[in-house]
Amino acid sequence: MTNKVKQGTIDILTLGCSKNLVDSERLMLQLEAAGYRVSHDSDNPEGEIAVVNTCGFIADAQEESINTILELAQRKSEGRLRRLYVMGCLSQRFMQELQKEIPEVDKYYGKFDWDQLLTDLGKAYRQDLRTQRHLTTPSHYAYLKISEGCDRHCSYCAIPLMTGHHQSRPMEEILDEVRFLVAKGVREFQVIAQELTYYGIDLYHRRCIAELVERIADIEGVEWIRLHYAYPTDFPMELLRVMRERKNVCKYLDIALQHISDNVLKAMRRNISAEQTRQLIETMRREVPGIHIRTTLMVGHPGETEEDFEQLMDFVRWARFERMGAFAYSEEAGTYSAQQYKDDIPEEVKQVRLSKLMRLQQRISGEIQEEKVGQTLKVVVDRREGDYFIGRTEFDSPEVDPEVLMKASENDGVEIGHFYECQITSADDFDLYGRALM
Repeated sequence: MTNKVKQGTIDILTLGCSKNLVDSERLMLQLEAAGYRVSHDSDNPEGEIAVVNTCGFIADAQEESINTILELAQRKSEGRLRRLYVMGCLSQRFMQELQKEIPEVDKYYGKFDWDQLLTDLGKAYRQDLRTQRHLTTPSHYAYLKISEGCDRHCSYCAIPLMTGHHQSRPMEEILDEVRFLVAKGVREFQVIAQELTYYGIDLYHRRCIAELVERIADIEGVEWIRLHYAYPTDFPMELLRVMRERKNVCKYLDIALQHISDNVLKAMRRNISAEQTRQLIETMRREVPGIHIRTTLMVGHPGETEEDFEQLMDFVRWARFERMGAFAYSEEAGTYSAQQYKDDIPEEVKQVRLSKLMRLQQRISGEIQEEKVGQTLKVVVDRREGDYFIGRTEFDSPEVDPEVLMKASENDGVEIGHFYECQITSADDFDLYGRALM
């Protein structure tokens, strides 16, 4: 067996969101400090140990996690893997079921006890490294997780079942992590949480997200700060002042609105009305000129009528979101909607509505992108693919948003990880094309 696996090597496979990725990066550093060689998301894991960091958000993500575990369990049965461990959201939520169905896994951990893995390997968790991690992203940007859990009770969402109550990280600990990452060359931070606008309530008895962002912005070397996963109800308006006044806080906000119909919002338990939602968007655009709003919308929630859906379409036409994703309702066991509502919208109806909504957004996105032609925008270069350097503006988060393509032959001297003023020369429905002004 020893010639079939790389001894002293651990493969970590991360599924799901960027919050999971941060946990994997923390585990990687701890394992490396304990003397292991660690690889991440290898196409062909060859280590003697594999760790799967699972996602349990929706059915598709659960299926991907289970399939990955089964593939590695098969590898173990063939002698190409010695030990298999599973952590993360799926095992937090379905640990007993997984232990019964896939006993080949040596041990399951939840979302918050993954540090026990080190003990089980005969190693010690290093408290002095708790704010450090092994970055798997390009060296110039990182995700910064400021809290765990969620105290909201949206009807359709299973996340609180996995992550529990909202838990803010101490502000000084977060700032120490930023300083560590800046010293490593990170210049761009994606601030992430399940609900970042709730930050501070549990620790400081007040909303502290605006203060936290200002203090991060004060750290020398921080070039961009981008905010993800806000909640519209009781939105902390002070955050808009920070976004407007601080040059290194991107005019970008990821805020999931889900719907606009009062009927659906009430069924979703969102604690906000259509009128309040519209007022919030108007305030954001007035207080932060040029802001790009990313939102997520849902179609097919139980009880959504054709009239409700048409209200949603009209809302998207009115709001003209710069960035928008959408998905069809999927019933999740244990949620309020699964217990209280009948999933009464046929799947084909959900998909028709989803397609109509996304076609509308594609047209809006194309119009917004076309308006940028001729402008000069600040761009960070992430990578090179073939004949193009690929970058992003302050309005674009990695992995999920449009990109800026710069033909390499016309951009001699451009370096990955650097920021440039870029003249936008053309656009399509989502991406921009431009030339760096050297």
